[in-house]
Parts: sequence; C-alpha cells; structure tokens
Amino acid sequence: MFKKSILPAALILFSGVVTMHSAMAESTLDTVIKNKQLRCAVVLDSPPSGYMTPDNKPDGYDVAYCDDMAKSLGVKPVIVQTPASDRIPALVSKRVDIVVGSTTVTPERAMTVAFTQPYVNYTITVMTRKGTGITSYEQLKGKKLGAVVGSTFEQLFTKELQGRWKNTGTTYTGFASDNETFMALQQGKIDAILQASSVYNTLAKSGQFPTFVAAGLAPLSDMDGLAVRRGDPDFLNWAKVFVWHQVVSGRYAELYRKYMGDGPIPPLNVPGVDF
Repeated sequence: MFKKSILPAALILFSGVVTMHSAMAESTLDTVIKNKQLRCAVVLDSPPSGYMTPDNKPDGYDVAYCDDMAKSLGVKPVIVQTPASDRIPALVSKRVDIVVGSTTVTPERAMTVAFTQPYVNYTITVMTRKGTGITSYEQLKGKKLGAVVGSTFEQLFTKELQGRWKNTGTTYTGFASDNETFMALQQGKIDAILQASSVYNTLAKSGQFPTFVAAGLAPLSDMDGLAVRRGDPDFLNWAKVFVWHQVVSGRYAELYRKYMGDGPIPPLNVPGVDF
C-alpha cells in the first residue's frame, strides 16, 4: 500500500518542480527577445529627458537610452508615451517592459517595482514667474505650489506642508503631467514648481515660457533608476549590467552632454554608498 503511493506522489512533486521552473524561466528578458521589441515607458512632455520633435518624433535622453538598450538586445525599440503619474501602473499592468522615465528611486516605489542603480542624476531647480518675489527654496513658504501627482517633488512638498510649512498659508495642487504644471505656473494658478535643472534650461532656451525664471536649487537629490517588474531577477540583472556598461563605455557622458549641455557630468552614486 505504502509502496504503491510512492510513484504518484513522486510524479506530482516532479510536475510541481517543472511548473515552478517554467514560471521562473518566463523572464521579461526572454519575452523581449522572443517578440523582437522592447517597450519603454517614457515621459514625453519633459525635455530634455523626453519630448516630441517638430516633426512629431520622440527624442531626448530617455528615448536615446531606450534605443541603446534595444540595440544591445538586438530588438526594436518601442517608445510608449506615458504620463509621469502612469509610469509605475503601466509597468505593473504589463503595458510596457521597462520604465525609462526619469523615475526617482525611493523605498516606497521599490515596494511596487524593482530598480536598477541610477542611470541619470539631475540637480533640481525652483521654477517661478517674474514678479512672484521668490528667489530661493526657503521663500516657497506661504506660496501656491504645484507638482505632478506621485512625483518626488510632490513628496517633498507634502513633507514640508506637514512640517515646517504647516499653517503658513502654503498650498499645494497636484497635476497629471509636467505640461499641466507649466501651464498652471504661466497662468498664475500656482507660484512655483520644482524641475530638473536640465528641463528648466531647455525651456529657457526655447522661449516658450518667457516669464519663467529660476530661483535657486531645491534640497533634493534626483538620482533616477530604470524600473522593471518585481520578481524578475534575470531582466533586472541585465538592466543593471547595461547601466554599468553605459557608464564605463563613456556613453552616459556622451548622452548627458548631448541632451543636458556641457559642464561636469554628475556622478551616479553618493560618496560612500555602493548601490
């Protein structure tokens, strides 16, 4: 009786092992190579990271980064225009394979997605309009502020409103995209926003918003990582190796200078911290 039950039990166990192994083998890396395309979530209203050219083609640092990844994999790059607030939902719902969307690495986000080490580093500028009287980050207290919902800028403002700026008359409004924050600032609905210094420099050169001025830097480090789905160590490992290779090959510096401008190349790590 006991001996007769050994074979069926062993088959069940073996079947379970095979099933589990098959599930583990289904990495996004395999799927991308099989489908011959890499779908990248990119925010295209945030130059110079991502934007549309006059002939309606996507361009920018993040677009070029996606192109480089696809080339390395031997597949076609597919740029999926994604609002900043939809970057992580798009990844989790499998509408994209990877987020190349200037996404700041935070413990909260890392509960939902997996991050590589930083692939780009931005300094953050306080953007305001002429006539607001704002000349520094500290002067944002008591003003009308705005940011994209779910962004690190929103997190910083929320922290300040619950702390130092509580009961000071400071107000905050969340928006769905960077373009909406620009329009709200231009129209006087808010007094200031935060943006990557490279984005501000691009806007200033474009002449699109002649009333915008910089008011110093914000106390915020914005090191952004590529994001992939949790539970996919093969694809995460490949993405980490790719970021490393971009740096040691000099491609990171090349892309940074092309899209962000000349000057020192920001480091992709914090001194004393090995990501």
